[in-house]
Amino acid sequence: MVKQAVIIVVLIATLALPFALRPKHRALRETQDVVVIITPHNEAIRYEYERGFQAWYRAKTGRAVEMDWRVIGGTSEIARYLEGEYTAAFRNHWTRTLGREWSSEVQAGFQNGRLGDTATEQVKEARAAFLASEVGCGIDVFFGGGTYDFIRQAQAGRIVDSGIRELHPEWFRDGVIPRTQSGEEYWGRQGRWIGTVLSSYGLIFNRDALTRLGVTQDPSDWANLTDPRLMGEVALADPTKSSSIAKAFENMVQQQMQRRLGALRRERPAGEAKEIEAQAVREGWVAGLQLVQLAGANARYFTDSSQKPPIDVAAGNCAVGLCIDFYGRQQEEAVHRRGASNRVDYVSPEGGSVASVDPIALLRGAKHRAAAVAFIEYTLSMEGQKLWNFRPGTEGGPERFALRRLPVRQDFYTEKAWQALRSDPRDAPYEQREQLVYREEWTGGLFREMSFIIRVMCQDTHPELTKAWRAINAATPTARARALAELQDMTIVDYARASGAIKRSLGSKAKVDEVRLARELGEAFRAQYARAEAIARGGG
Repeated sequence: MVKQAVIIVVLIATLALPFALRPKHRALRETQDVVVIITPHNEAIRYEYERGFQAWYRAKTGRAVEMDWRVIGGTSEIARYLEGEYTAAFRNHWTRTLGREWSSEVQAGFQNGRLGDTATEQVKEARAAFLASEVGCGIDVFFGGGTYDFIRQAQAGRIVDSGIRELHPEWFRDGVIPRTQSGEEYWGRQGRWIGTVLSSYGLIFNRDALTRLGVTQDPSDWANLTDPRLMGEVALADPTKSSSIAKAFENMVQQQMQRRLGALRRERPAGEAKEIEAQAVREGWVAGLQLVQLAGANARYFTDSSQKPPIDVAAGNCAVGLCIDFYGRQQEEAVHRRGASNRVDYVSPEGGSVASVDPIALLRGAKHRAAAVAFIEYTLSMEGQKLWNFRPGTEGGPERFALRRLPVRQDFYTEKAWQALRSDPRDAPYEQREQLVYREEWTGGLFREMSFIIRVMCQDTHPELTKAWRAINAATPTARARALAELQDMTIVDYARASGAIKRSLGSKAKVDEVRLARELGEAFRAQYARAEAIARGGG
């Protein structure tokens, strides 16, 4: 009996130990204010914004507020979660409160912001009922992600106007938070989403690795990725797997289009504007793909994860990598924090990347609306904006983590006294001499096609591409020029074909059409690269 009792005590202790040792968590009390936030932002951002908001809220209201963070993954996971939760909540409202019959047609239509005249009366009624309701999903605020994700939520009707524009009309003007900047929207026309921080694309580089390769100048332009000395030293991601890297490649192409447009306007000042623009788009498309091709020729790999290149560059496994700005800056910060070293740095090429925003929005049916609106107000206030780029420990800055991101408010950058307090005092996104203006009509409709072409041209045919590139760089000047012209012939993927045959194949319902196209283009590029190699070696 004693032995059995000992065993029982040990079992109970084993079960109870994890509960006894778990970190103490302050329970949410009914008397406190609460805000529930769903976000893809990392732990550092969540920590600093929770700490900052709680202090700001207490000073403003005299009350305590609890933050309930919901972290379920990236924005694609958040979008699926919100759609499911609102579907379940509205079905309950439609059937129980309104006493209507649920159907697959209602389910498909009540969140559809583009109902046409062919929609049935029942679907139109369901859509109207949803937009008039306070149906909620148990979450108050959606914080972080790209504008694309928030535009989709607005179209579905899941996010609503928080009233911040009426509360602070002085913020929503040029000089503070402009409506648009360089072709990008910074807040929704109806005020349902508002950008809080900027995101752009650029290069993370390792100075020690560059010195080893004989490169003494820091990279500052996308064209630096084509330096032959970087062969096997460039870290890239598959644009068909990473939307952020695909966007970076699109920026590279658009910069070439914009530069070509400027050159043509200078050459033909009296030319017909539409014809000049069309020519610039065609020629810039080719120049952009040629730039990406040589960057691909220097690539060590094409990873599925956009977070891998910054890590490998910091470790010295690659000399340069393509990444979104906050991945690059955070990796730079981590290296500096560990050893006070400046061997790793990040740069966004001037005129080479648009600055888009990560928005914030109030979700429909928010249970804690007042606290939620206050949190949105805080993120857009100067107190909240300072957290993005002030150094830890500075007055008004973060406590532990340097977030290394660029605030959306333009007036943040005009305060010269803050320069010494900032993590990135040299960055002035509103003052670039060469400003890239994003034109959706140029490449927006070919985003998938562009990513597909780059994958086939650089990744699927990488062994043949690198072999030809190595031969070209060892060739005589005359042979090199001829071989490079052959390597960079983009006839099979020019703008007309991309927007025509390639787009039709990728848009086909038959998956085999995409597979067939990949095989045909891959074979054509391999043959082209073999010809370029033969020319470089004197055999062509």
